[in-house]
Amino acid sequence: MKIISYNVNGIRAAIKKDLVEWLKNEDPDIFCIQETKAQPDQIDPLIFGELGYHAEWHSAEKKGYSGVLTLSKMQPNSTTVGIGIDKYDSEGRVIRTDFENFSLLNCYFPSGSASEERHAFKMDFVRDFEPHVRKLLKKQPNLIILGDYNIVRLDIDIHNPSRKDNPSGFRPEERKWLNDWFENGFEDAFRFVYPDQEDAYSWWSYRAGSRQKNKGWRIDYISVSDPIAAKIKDVKMDRMATHSDHGPVILEIDI
Repeated sequence: MKIISYNVNGIRAAIKKDLVEWLKNEDPDIFCIQETKAQPDQIDPLIFGELGYHAEWHSAEKKGYSGVLTLSKMQPNSTTVGIGIDKYDSEGRVIRTDFENFSLLNCYFPSGSASEERHAFKMDFVRDFEPHVRKLLKKQPNLIILGDYNIVRLDIDIHNPSRKDNPSGFRPEERKWLNDWFENGFEDAFRFVYPDQEDAYSWWSYRAGSRQKNKGWRIDYISVSDPIAAKIKDVKMDRMATHSDHGPVILEIDI
């Protein structure tokens, strides 16, 4: 099975940059989009329907903001929108699709870069999200939780780990949370396959030719629960896909 996670930074803009043709060529079984910045009625359903995908949306109440979309070739057995906490769910951050052998959560974690208040909101989110997932694990041990986490995990996951300006996304408290996450029930799918690979990033600033110079951050992850981690076959990040300031993360798993 091929599963792709991609923060497209606006689905309508990405479609204008030939996202649909790229998707047709990649042909994943499941395609998870973050930061749609759109409502379902703003996208022609035939765009993805003609490629054989079922579409499950969770859009933000605020127009043109946040939002996640899961496209799957298989009809989900069930879909759950949000995590049951309105201050996050109103921003369109999590959608869960349940399939025969596993459940998948498509997530867009808050960014804390706009202000200290939003960084605090981000930390609230991760602390509230984890018990929601731990409860779910008891019912469904086969979980894939993917998306834009907006956190750098390891020093090799950022091009300039010695920076001293303490930006949100690279702060000790959030990095500790993410490392604890991957030490308690989940594997970081990319590091499971490539534990020491450097210069492997999923986001690049639009400034100063960062993408061309590969001066990036790895902030997009695919978490695979321990019972199915051994089924991971490969993971890659595609710097050549340029529909967004992020690149897609592509998982192949035998599940």
